[in-house]
Amino acid sequence: MNRSVNIAIRTARAVTALLFAAVVPLLAGALPARADGVTSLEIEDTAGALYLPQLRPAIEKISFYQPTKVVIFTRAGSQSDDLNEEVLRFARSRHPEWITADGQKWADGLFVFALDTTGRHVGTYFGEDRKIPLDEQKAIQEDTKSLFRQAQWTDGTIEGVRSAASRIGRPWYLAPATLWTGGIVGGGALVGGGIWAGVRANNRRKFAEAFDAGDRAYASVTLQLQETELNASTIPDTSAYGSRVLERWHTLEEQLRDTTTLRDKLAAMTPKERSVATAVSDAVRFRDQAETLDGLDDAIADSNALLNLNSSWRDAWRRQSEALVGELSEVEQMLNGNPTGAGLESAAALRAHAAGALQRLSGLEAGLDDRSVTPDAALDALKTEREQMAELLQRHADAVIAATTRSEREAELMREKIDAASSSRPDARRYNGSIVDIAFPRVPIISVINFGSGLDAGQQAVDSARSAASSSSSSSSTGYGSSGGSFSGSGSSSSF
Repeated sequence: MNRSVNIAIRTARAVTALLFAAVVPLLAGALPARADGVTSLEIEDTAGALYLPQLRPAIEKISFYQPTKVVIFTRAGSQSDDLNEEVLRFARSRHPEWITADGQKWADGLFVFALDTTGRHVGTYFGEDRKIPLDEQKAIQEDTKSLFRQAQWTDGTIEGVRSAASRIGRPWYLAPATLWTGGIVGGGALVGGGIWAGVRANNRRKFAEAFDAGDRAYASVTLQLQETELNASTIPDTSAYGSRVLERWHTLEEQLRDTTTLRDKLAAMTPKERSVATAVSDAVRFRDQAETLDGLDDAIADSNALLNLNSSWRDAWRRQSEALVGELSEVEQMLNGNPTGAGLESAAALRAHAAGALQRLSGLEAGLDDRSVTPDAALDALKTEREQMAELLQRHADAVIAATTRSEREAELMREKIDAASSSRPDARRYNGSIVDIAFPRVPIISVINFGSGLDAGQQAVDSARSAASSSSSSSSTGYGSSGGSFSGSGSSSSF
């Protein structure tokens, strides 16, 4: 049985090699460059929507498989208009040369791209020697719609002509289906092998990145171990924060031992062993463990300095407060970058809190300096400000969702995007030497930039879902209306 399988495999490989040897040179000699430019360009921008200094040179640079006359026609109609009928009406009255002598088809060598900016329609029309299947026509139209929905009329028109150029007169052997089939028949083994090799190389890269990051953190921990032990020995256990940090210190030795064992295992792996997914997972786990320990020894050092108010307490306080100060400073930019939510009451509350919090944090350093504020009280204030900020961000998210969405499904979609953006590697941000995070691991993590990105992603997801629903509900129109008569030129239109 095994011998038969081996023979079959060798035979398949031989056939594949023969196919490649015979077919690839044949196709290579037959492949045409898309060197035929636009033979003429006619622009009828009756809507006044196009920027001609950008449009004309961009269109003239586009190459077709066959010489093609390009016509661009825009109008400002209504949603109820039949774009096919309106394009034909315009051609009959103003440009009869766009139509064959018998009046039944579009002229040979012609491609008409039509846009109704206010009626929200896009159409594509073809001479008989340039016509393409209806699904290809729809593909051209779809390629423009994301731009047209943003009122980018010139860019969308250029994209439409570019898409048409990739389809009109395209040789059969360059069709995607043909290339895909040929790949399966002639190159399956090579493609499969290439993909597998790519996966393994990517795994090795991920392994190296995670292991190197972990090793840097691990080296920092081990080199400073004696210093960390000395710092821990003078942390006051009467402090609520000091006692909690010391609890974590007592577990450091065991955690370091486990991390060392994992590091030794990873360091001994061969390149082949590092290529598998489980090795990557172990390397990521090592990185996270080492960075957690590195954050702990930083927190121990700052706890000693701040809780005892020794000579380096100011540096320790600034390290402890700088992350929150940075987040508060990002609030205004985040709100300005999200026009939908900028005018909401929740946005005003965020602005007011961020401005007040920055002042309060500045006052805390002065209070520590004159001893009117205790270190525990200052750390409590950091904790409280984060909790309040997290609550205000959540309220703002709810307000933006309510103002943006039209259904519970849209609201869920937007929440998912906000949550996904806000939860990117939370542990890496939590264990960055923060005393508050070491002492109270459930304090909310704040990232104003990620929050703003989540709002943007959520709104884009909602817009895309609506566009998809609109596209799926709007059918492609191929007739020319009651005034079209017997005209049967190739073309269609759809809405966006």
